[in-house]
Amino acid sequence: MNKHVLIAGAGPVGLVSALVLATAGVKVTVFERALSAPEDLRASTFHPPTLDMLARFGISDDLLPQGLVARYTQQRDRQEGLMQHPYRLQCEQWKLNKLLLDRLAKFPHAKVLLGAELQSVEQSASSVEVKVNMAGDVQSFKGDYLIGADGAWSSARQALNVEFEGFTYPERFLVVSTAFEFANHFPKLSYVNYVSDPQEWCVLLRVPTLWRVLFPTHPAESDEAVLTDESIQSRLQNLLSQDQPYKKVHRTLYKVHQRVAKEFRRGRVLLACDAAHINNPLGGMGMNGGVHDAFNLADKLVDILVNGADEALLDRYERQRRAVAIEHINANTARNKKNIEERNPEARRKTHNELRAIAANPDAAKNYLRKTSMIDALERAEAIA
Repeated sequence: MNKHVLIAGAGPVGLVSALVLATAGVKVTVFERALSAPEDLRASTFHPPTLDMLARFGISDDLLPQGLVARYTQQRDRQEGLMQHPYRLQCEQWKLNKLLLDRLAKFPHAKVLLGAELQSVEQSASSVEVKVNMAGDVQSFKGDYLIGADGAWSSARQALNVEFEGFTYPERFLVVSTAFEFANHFPKLSYVNYVSDPQEWCVLLRVPTLWRVLFPTHPAESDEAVLTDESIQSRLQNLLSQDQPYKKVHRTLYKVHQRVAKEFRRGRVLLACDAAHINNPLGGMGMNGGVHDAFNLADKLVDILVNGADEALLDRYERQRRAVAIEHINANTARNKKNIEERNPEARRKTHNELRAIAANPDAAKNYLRKTSMIDALERAEAIA
């Protein structure tokens, strides 16, 4: 078999896609513009169905000891099991990347090229050809298909001139990581906490060695002003006043979008994850939705390239995953943001009373967990012909 799939982006989605294909015997070449595998603090939540999918390659068993099992999440106010893995796992994204790279290294027909930036895309009825810039040396690669999993500013999507429909929030999100142990000061704190407040809401997430605190910023604040030690200390002290300054390990400021590509497929080029859809992080659905894209798409490519299935399967990929991106991922994360930033006291009280009622009702709680853990989204995709 002489089949070859090109993949732009060596994040979790590109690497999961590569592993599915390589395991089936398909040659894969992954292009990553960064000079090394990223180890920054990006996504940190793995939902139950994502862990179930990764278990297919034994990855979940390796990932679990490196993270924290979060069986509970909390909705707080500063003013006053269906799955093989029935919990969230709080674990840094780069740990998944490392496991995926280790497994891919065992396949001689799988290559991951670092410092390789996609420059152009051309396709015919039978193949796709890309030009890739590697330290000033532009090389051409030809394959049967190209998966664009190269992020929100996807070169693959831009090469196709696919519209990225949606909007960008005026505020940016600031994420500060600190070794300070908030659980010693907030009673019954869980590993995942959504803290509403009419002035400044936040999210508190635990990973094995750190707490990650996410704050919204005011649109009028400059990036430089937001990232100063004084500004960050002020936000943390407002969350929990301490005599000593907080020791910060990492800080990140980024723009937040709700966007979905108008097309997930154009000929032999397929888009996935942030290249195809991007959303705010409230609910932890971005990376998880991208991994779900990867399994859906790569399994279909295996059926086509190995088993001789019809290419129409790729149109079904677009129908399934685009519907989920719009109806579930973007809709739910936008709703989460609206609820957590609500200023009206009555509306906030109503939301929290509804959550208490859900928690007290086993059937309602089960339905809520199906939605928030993305089980409903996967079932919705499967129902689309």
